[in-house]
Amino acid sequence: MPSSLAQIFPQFDTDLIAHLENIGQVMEFEEGAVLMRTGQYFKHSMLVLDGRVKLYREGDDGEDYFLYYLEKGNACALSMICAAKNEASALKAKAVTPVKALVIPIQHMDGLMKDFRQWYYFVLETYRTRFGELLEVIDQVAFHSMDQKLEFYLKRQFDAVGGKSITVTHQEIADDLNSSREVISRLLKKLESQKRIAISRNEITRISL
Repeated sequence: MPSSLAQIFPQFDTDLIAHLENIGQVMEFEEGAVLMRTGQYFKHSMLVLDGRVKLYREGDDGEDYFLYYLEKGNACALSMICAAKNEASALKAKAVTPVKALVIPIQHMDGLMKDFRQWYYFVLETYRTRFGELLEVIDQVAFHSMDQKLEFYLKRQFDAVGGKSITVTHQEIADDLNSSREVISRLLKKLESQKRIAISRNEITRISL
């Protein structure tokens, strides 16, 4: 783990990496595993070493609203902040691929913030980045039509994987956007007719989106 941790988090110096290795534990989660439920109290914070975690906000109607992903080199900002205050999670986290993570017990959060300036700045930058993403989501939900929300969603997915194709079903997109599969399929067909995407079974390819 020493070399891989240094490669994934190059902003950490050797002292911080050694400390994280000492207090943390590498854990692996299967695809589909729920890592955090709404209302559950944080016992750990997590640095993602590999894989992808999807964060949701659960509505009063029981629907899940997609917020953002955590991927390799990311950390859960909410757990870093709320864990130290012994607050419950307001989000749900689910592994959408097999995930490997360095899990750090919450009792070490205060010490990390006090003793390692690099960790302090890492927490601030992580929180700032996620806050920016949440503002984008709020803008899309509050001020845009479903076809605009779909374009925004697809662009985020393409950018997240860094490629031209994503593997996703129409139903998964509908669930993430709190819409119906029929509406999403119709809007995807519209984008395909405009030659902005190409659709195949469980795969969408970017053309000019």
